[in-house]
Amino acid sequence: MYKDRIRTKTFVAAVLANMLFIYAFSQSLDDKSANGSPSKLAEGFQEPLLVKWCSDFNITGKGDNAEWDKTEWSALTKLDPEGSEYKSKFKVLASENGIYVLFQGEDDKITTSDYKDMDKIWKGDVFEVFFQTDTQETKYFEYEVNQFEKQLLLTISNSKNGVSWIPFNGYDRNTYGTINKVEVLGGPQELDGKITSWSAEVFISYRSLGLLSFVPPKSGTLWSANFYRIDYDTGTEVKWSWSPTIEQSFHDLDKFGTIKFE
Repeated sequence: MYKDRIRTKTFVAAVLANMLFIYAFSQSLDDKSANGSPSKLAEGFQEPLLVKWCSDFNITGKGDNAEWDKTEWSALTKLDPEGSEYKSKFKVLASENGIYVLFQGEDDKITTSDYKDMDKIWKGDVFEVFFQTDTQETKYFEYEVNQFEKQLLLTISNSKNGVSWIPFNGYDRNTYGTINKVEVLGGPQELDGKITSWSAEVFISYRSLGLLSFVPPKSGTLWSANFYRIDYDTGTEVKWSWSPTIEQSFHDLDKFGTIKFE
């Protein structure tokens, strides 16, 4: 009888220890799922950019929906000495269905070509956004838009063997999982048109980010991210970036900033 009681106590203790281990392990998974992976801020950043939650809304290209009043502008830093000092900035929000990004930038001329969706639109004027949702992986998402609402979407893997990507070529525009609208001010929306500024409003659904981890984000989730502009008014590429330490490549993941979902 005494030995039976000892065996029972030993069994109960083992069960309790196993339950505690499972609970602690599940909590660690929940924490990782909630918080994302960036463990430190890139040089030039004091704290993550807080992404506030919003209700879904229709975009116009103007950024005139009241939801945008929930957040402040963040500046893009000009990286190259050439070209005009065009002021450029962005805002970002998140809903239960996707990410909203609003870009605005001064400009003198529409400098691009008659590109189609998924063409090499970065060879002309564009705004760009990059999301790396897990810094333990080399996968990240890139989105570009030009003054004619043409867009490029890529999920990219950057490894020691080079860069590979998955374009969205196989889909028609209605299945990309993204929406964009552009407004051009001060002149005609045409090739080489003289203007004063342009803005782009973009919605990126979580479906478009489906190959990445930590999607959809939760409150407290951290993503590595960057926001860019390219302008060709001088005939050469002039770059702007949210991360001020980017030098040559927009694909320098270690120099991305961090965004945190409220």
